[in-house]
Amino acid sequence: MTITPTKPVPGGQEVPELTGHEREPRGPRVWVRRAGWAVADSTVVARRYLAHLVYKPDEVVGTLMIPVLAVLLFGFVFGEAMGAAMGVGGEDYRDFLMPGLFALTMAFGIGNTTIAVVTDVGRGVVDRFRTLPMAPSALLVGRSMADVVSAVVDLVVLVGMGLLIGWQWHNGPVAALAALGLLLLLRLAFTWIGIYLGLLVRSPEAAMKFFSLVFPLAMVAETFVPTEVIPGWLAPVAEWNPLSATVLACRELFGNTTVVGESWVAQNALLMAVVWPLVLLAVFVPLALHRYRKLSS
Repeated sequence: MTITPTKPVPGGQEVPELTGHEREPRGPRVWVRRAGWAVADSTVVARRYLAHLVYKPDEVVGTLMIPVLAVLLFGFVFGEAMGAAMGVGGEDYRDFLMPGLFALTMAFGIGNTTIAVVTDVGRGVVDRFRTLPMAPSALLVGRSMADVVSAVVDLVVLVGMGLLIGWQWHNGPVAALAALGLLLLLRLAFTWIGIYLGLLVRSPEAAMKFFSLVFPLAMVAETFVPTEVIPGWLAPVAEWNPLSATVLACRELFGNTTVVGESWVAQNALLMAVVWPLVLLAVFVPLALHRYRKLSS
């Protein structure tokens, strides 16, 4: 026999007392309303992070110096030797190089994301947000939104640098925008990897050690040279690198110089440039949310 708890109401009567689960309204309208609140909370958090960048222009300039120096160093110093290994040089190699630098900058964004998250955790910012009446996922989603907006600025600077040294897109603005969209999708996926690592490590110093793992990811890829000039035992790693798919797809969409290998993944670079980021998001978004929930428990 089940005894239903009751509670007194005015008039001397008693009515069944609802449990917490029953008290909470359910239904499509409630979920839509909650999704709207989550989006609004995430937007507020993203604006907070972007406002910090406005008040710290030295950090913005320091971040933008990396892509600028990369264009100059790899386009005019190391690029001559790399282009000679491919049998191309000068403007032809820079035409080949720029999509690789675009993707490389998106990958290096992991470092900024990881250090920003671990710093927020260490300063108690995350704990203060967790005490506010806001969507639990808003802090992490807002962080990812702010980083993608920051990546747009990086791409604008890189495209401007590329145009100054003679790089162009040849297949029209629609294909160029599609290529930029693939780059931002890759950045979004790497942002969530950075968020997870930032919640996982204990200090910015430890985050820097994890960031060193990005270098082999960036170098063993189609970034600077095609996989045909990479040692045979290492070529499959480069071909299946998520960065390679985005670089090859962007070269194709921009109409830049490219060397497409004969492997299945190289022949389907456009498809894999979408699939790889979605797979990374499917893995690291749940991991980051789970870690965030367990952070202070």
